[in-house]
Amino acid sequence: MKKKVLFIDRDGTLVIEPPIDYQLDSLEKLEFYPKVMRNLGFIRSKLDFDFVMVTNQDGLGTVSFPEETFWPAHNLMMKTLEGEGITFDDICIDRSMPDDNAPTRKPRTGMLTKYLDNPDYDLSHSFVIGDRSTDVELAKNLGCRAILLQDDTASLKPVSEGDGAACDGLEDYCALSTKDWDKVAEFLFAGERTAEVRRATKETDIYVSLNLDGDGHCDIATGLGFFDHMLEQIGKHGGIDLTIRVKGDLEVDEHHTIEDTALALGECLYQALGSKRGIERYGYALPMDDCLCQVCLDFGGRPWLVWDAEFKREKVGDMPTEMFLHFFKSLSDAARMNLNVKAEGQNEHHKIEGIFKALARALKMAVKRDIYHFELPSSKGVL
Repeated sequence: MKKKVLFIDRDGTLVIEPPIDYQLDSLEKLEFYPKVMRNLGFIRSKLDFDFVMVTNQDGLGTVSFPEETFWPAHNLMMKTLEGEGITFDDICIDRSMPDDNAPTRKPRTGMLTKYLDNPDYDLSHSFVIGDRSTDVELAKNLGCRAILLQDDTASLKPVSEGDGAACDGLEDYCALSTKDWDKVAEFLFAGERTAEVRRATKETDIYVSLNLDGDGHCDIATGLGFFDHMLEQIGKHGGIDLTIRVKGDLEVDEHHTIEDTALALGECLYQALGSKRGIERYGYALPMDDCLCQVCLDFGGRPWLVWDAEFKREKVGDMPTEMFLHFFKSLSDAARMNLNVKAEGQNEHHKIEGIFKALARALKMAVKRDIYHFELPSSKGVL
């Protein structure tokens, strides 16, 4: 079996980078990154990655950065990590200065040639973990992907026209951006919970993609404005990145567009959940002005719908109210989940919007994972 590798930066990733001179040259400056030990220990013991430290240490061994100031803090860091079960298969330290343009300096790959074009290593499923854009660029140069220890990918965007070449396409190589090592470990353990479904019939052509661990980014166009608004609630309030593109026979009526979208979205949810290990499984009631809306769900593998909501208007926006029940029934069937939906109130718009928002929050609760109790939430042993 080919080996997968985590190419791990040091300063700003394993330890806090000293903020003034950026040199970890004394024991007093040694401070570990929050939650790094628990999570790296977990990854080392549970997963099959080789650990390779890759770090630039500007001018190490020169007058400005003598070796005798570097090694005490570095050796204490390594000994402390080893005490937590975290060992490295390789340690690569580049001593050059940025202006040297050395082939060994990150993001160049001169220190890592033994991993390139080597049939023993699977770089396509390997990762660089670091806090700078150069770490993502290293991932690009190695042919793997990056985990960026930043809250977002803003640092991967060019800040001026002249920076375009260095940053061009880096976001495509960033699999995850977070400052939380818990999320790093969860991602590496359980993988990306993404899926995409294409459903094409004589009546509709539908594309749905989602990321259960996204930020609520939505790109939705079904041809029905109110339906788009409701589907957007699922993404925004569920923390799900959601793309839905629909070409339907609206010249006939809205039925096929709404039903087939529900089926495609439900199938996408089912695929993205994967093994379901570690998920909460269950999940929500919320008020919206005059209304109280409740959506409880169970990703138990068996579809079922209980619907307790009545609408007096024939349409809300351009969406027939009779199709709301049909949407949730199709969604339940395709996602293999129980849905119990109740709504009370006077304003029809508020009722149905409250239902969609409650669905989103129920989804967010139910798909949440705890990797440290990564069991299947079922006494039967199967979902």
